Amino acid sequence: MLDLSAKQDPCFVHLTEVEKIADIRAEINQKSLETEILVLEKETADIAHPYFLTQKCQALQVMNKHLEAVLKEKRTLRQRLMKPLCQENLPIEAIFHRYVAELLTLAVAFIEKLENHLQTIKSIPQIPLTMKNMDNALAKINLLVTETEELAEQILTWRELQKGIHYDNSEITNESDSSFRT
Repeated sequence: MLDLSAKQDPCFVHLTEVEKIADIRAEINQKSLETEILVLEKETADIAHPYFLTQKCQALQVMNKHLEAVLKEKRTLRQRLMKPLCQENLPIEAIFHRYVAELLTLAVAFIEKLENHLQTIKSIPQIPLTMKNMDNALAKINLLVTETEELAEQILTWRELQKGIHYDNSEITNESDSSFRT
C-alpha cells in the first residue's frame, strides 16, 4: 500500500518535467541577459573610462584654443585690411613720375594676365565634364550629318524619279500630239 502512495500519477510526472524545463529556460534567459549586460559594459567601458574622457576633454580644449586663435587672427587681419596702407598719396619725386606711370600700366597688364590665368586654373577641374559634353555634341552632330546625307540622297533619288516621270509624260504628250496631227 505504501508503494502505491509513493508512486506518482503519470500526469504529475509530466507536470514536474514541464516545470523543470520552464525553470531551466528561465535560468538560461537570465544567464543570457547577464552575458549581454557584461558584453555591453565591456564595449562601453572604454568610452566611459575617466582616462579616455580626460584625453577627449584635452583634445577639445586644444581645438578650442586653436579656433580662438584663428578668430583673433581673423579680427586683426580684418582691422589691418580696413586701414589704408598709406595715407592718401605717396610722395614720389618728380623725376620718377614717368617711371611710375609706366609701372602702373605694366601692373594693370600683369593683373589682367593674372586674372586670365586664375580663370584658366579654376576651369581645369571642369575640363573632363566639358570634354564629355563636347564628345556628346560631336556624336549628335555626326548623327545629324548622317541623317542629312541620307535625306539628301533620298531627295536626289526622288528628283531623278520625278525627272523620269516628267520625261515619260512629255514623250507621251509628244506622241499623242503627233497622233492628233496626223
